[in-house]
Amino acid sequence: MAAPPPILSLALPSETGRVLSIQSHTVQGYVGNKSAVFPLQLLGYDVDPINSVQFSNHTGYPTFKGQVLNGEQLWNLIEGLEANDLLYYTHLLTGYIGSVSFLDTVLQVVDKLRTINPNLIYVCDPVMGDEGKLYVPPELVAVYREKVVPVASMLTPNQFEAEQLTGSRIATERDGLEACNKLHASGPSKVVITSVNIGENLLLIGSHQKVKGQPPEQFKIVIPKIPAYFTGTGDLMTALLLGWSNKYPDHLYRASEVAVSSLQALLHRTLSDYEKVGFDPQSSSLEIRLIQSQDDIQNPKVNYKAERYN
Repeated sequence: MAAPPPILSLALPSETGRVLSIQSHTVQGYVGNKSAVFPLQLLGYDVDPINSVQFSNHTGYPTFKGQVLNGEQLWNLIEGLEANDLLYYTHLLTGYIGSVSFLDTVLQVVDKLRTINPNLIYVCDPVMGDEGKLYVPPELVAVYREKVVPVASMLTPNQFEAEQLTGSRIATERDGLEACNKLHASGPSKVVITSVNIGENLLLIGSHQKVKGQPPEQFKIVIPKIPAYFTGTGDLMTALLLGWSNKYPDHLYRASEVAVSSLQALLHRTLSDYEKVGFDPQSSSLEIRLIQSQDDIQNPKVNYKAERYN
């Protein structure tokens, strides 16, 4: 019997990496894997998606239909990959996870992938809620705090999620920096709080602890508020941070500048397109114009600059 052909993404890996992305999937629209996979591919990554749910559309619509993957089914897929020697990944990316059992299985996946590649970079968007409201079961918060944060390489919470993970309120820039320090102490060397609502602007607050126990390099990016609500932006932002931080491994502030600039260009295009068809963008959540913004993802004009604290 002839030997099977080699897996070229393993035999001739891309210079950027090979990503396993475990997130939700919608048939229509761009959230979860639909929002993350395409941008990472544009940035040169081989991406293998596992869809934690498959829904007709995102849950903000009046109705949705579909299926939810459970932990046993996730592990079944991992075993299938392992049986064919396909489990070598440089990065693991996770987003929305709806149950403790699934999150526990994700932790087993992290362990398994690190037995094959000890240098695996785990980028975790701890999707739990926003603006003071949880949209996952409350028991997930403790699992993220006690089990997931310690094994993550990079963490990308929003303001509310960072508060949940640290048990501290974030009302000022200083609070945001302290939250990053607490999270570094628990595990990840890179923390990006993707949106902190202070005054008239949003802030991205980033922190890179290059040596354990040493003070981190910290920075902020000021982002003017857009008077609209978009779906899939957190998933896209985390994917862009993964994508560009691999290009700038020692300069998280640079990766963040590019990621923010890409995302803002896409959001302004989305806003403009809704206005073109006569829709009031403040009246509903908006689906992002991902495909139409691919130039902004591959070759972004860096219009947002980081201010470094130290």
